[in-house]
Amino acid sequence: MRLSFLGAAGTVTGSRHFLVAGGKRILVDCGLFQGLKVLRLRNREALTFDSSTLDAVVLTHAHLDHSGFLPVLVKAGFSGPIYCTGPTADLVPILLRDSGRIQEEDARYANRKGFSRHDPALPLYTEADARAVTPLLRVVPVGEPVELDGFRLTFRVAGHILGAASALLETEDGSVLFSGDLGRPDDLLIPPPDPPPAADTVVMESTYGGRDHPVLYPAAALALVLRRTARRGGVLMIPSFAVGRAQLMLYALWKIFSEGRAPRVPVFLNSPMAIDVTDLYEKYAAFHRLSTEECRSAFSVAEYVESVEESRALNGRAGPMVIIAGAGMLTGGRILHHIRQFAPHPRNTLLLTGFQAEGTRGAALQRGEPTLRVHGRSVPIRAEVATMDGLSAHADQSELLDWLAALPAPPRNVFLVHGEPAQSEALRLAARERLGMDLRVAEHRQTVTLR
Repeated sequence: MRLSFLGAAGTVTGSRHFLVAGGKRILVDCGLFQGLKVLRLRNREALTFDSSTLDAVVLTHAHLDHSGFLPVLVKAGFSGPIYCTGPTADLVPILLRDSGRIQEEDARYANRKGFSRHDPALPLYTEADARAVTPLLRVVPVGEPVELDGFRLTFRVAGHILGAASALLETEDGSVLFSGDLGRPDDLLIPPPDPPPAADTVVMESTYGGRDHPVLYPAAALALVLRRTARRGGVLMIPSFAVGRAQLMLYALWKIFSEGRAPRVPVFLNSPMAIDVTDLYEKYAAFHRLSTEECRSAFSVAEYVESVEESRALNGRAGPMVIIAGAGMLTGGRILHHIRQFAPHPRNTLLLTGFQAEGTRGAALQRGEPTLRVHGRSVPIRAEVATMDGLSAHADQSELLDWLAALPAPPRNVFLVHGEPAQSEALRLAARERLGMDLRVAEHRQTVTLR
C-alpha cells in the first residue's frame, strides 16, 4: 500500500492524495492550488501519474481546493467513477462550471486589457471542460459501507459544508481514513462531524491546528458591522464562498432583521453560483440544521442578482446596502468589480468572514495593504476593512484533537495535510503532548509505504 501526497501538503489548498492499494489506483480529492503564485503554478504542472490508469476518484466535498482540478484530470484522460455524497454530486457541477466560466472571462479580460504576461492568456480549463466531469459523478450514501470495484468505501459526516464527508477506504492491504475538512460542533447551519471509525492510517486536515477559534456569535458580530456601516450610509461588501458562507451570512442577516438588531437595508446576493447552492438547502434538509420553512424565510432576505447587467447596476446604487458576492478570498468573481467601485470610499466596509490564504487579495487586506491590484490596476483601500474571526467552518485545534481522541483504536500512522507548516507542526506537538500520539506532517510529493 502506497500513499502519495500530491497536494495540500505544506499548504491548505490543492488537496490530492494518491493511494495505491489492493491493486487499485485511487485519487482522494482533486483540488486546485490557490493563493501564492508559486502554488497556483502547480496547477499547470504535468501530472505525476497517467490519469487514464486511475481506477476511481473519491471526493470528500465540493470546495474547489478539493474538486477544482477535476476538469483537468478528465481532459487528460480520466474516465472512471467519481464517488461522493448526494449534495456533493449536485454542488460540484455548479462550482466547476462557475470556475471554468470565471477563468474564461478573466482570460478574455486580460487579453482585451493587455495586462497578462502571457500572450494570449489562456484558462486552465473552460466551462465545457467542467461540464465533462458531471457524467462521472457517482453518489454513495453516507454511513453505509459500499463494496466497489476492489475496495470498500464508507462516508461519514464531516460537518464543514453541505455534504462534506470523511472517507474510509478499505482494501485487502489495509484501511485509510481521510478526514476531509472537519467542521465545528456548534456551526449554525451544519451538524457536527461524526466520530471517526477505526483505521490503520489516518490522513487528517490541520488548517487551524495551531489555534483555537474565539467564541463568536455571528448575528451579533455582523449586526455591529452593519449598524456602523449603515450610519455612514455605506455599502457593506461581504466577499463570500458560495457554499456555506453565503448561506450563513443570509441566515445571520435574517436573524438580525427579525430581531431588530440593525436597520433593515437592501441585501443583494450577487453570485449565480451561491444562488444555485442556496436552492439545494431545501433539497438536502437532512444534511443541515434548518427546517424547510426556516430555509425559505432566511434565504429570502436577499434579492438575487443573476445577470451581469444587474451586477453592474449595483455599482450605481447608493448605500446603505449589503452586497454578498464571490469569491471569499478575493481571487476573482464579481466582488472585484464592487471593490473597484466602493473600496476607495471610507463610508463603505469590506468584511472578511473566512480564512484568507497567503498570496490572496484577502490576505493582503488583512495585512493592512493600502492598495489592491484588481484587473491590472491599483485600487486604493480607504473603506473600513473588518474581520469576523471565529466564523471558520474548519475545526480548531481543540476540536481536531477531540476528533483524534475519538478514534476507537490508535492508528499505525497519522499524516497531517491541508495546513500551513506552522499550523500542522503545532497540531503534531499538541497531539503528542495531550494524547500521546505521534503524528507526521506530510510533505509535497512525498510517497510513503504503509505497512
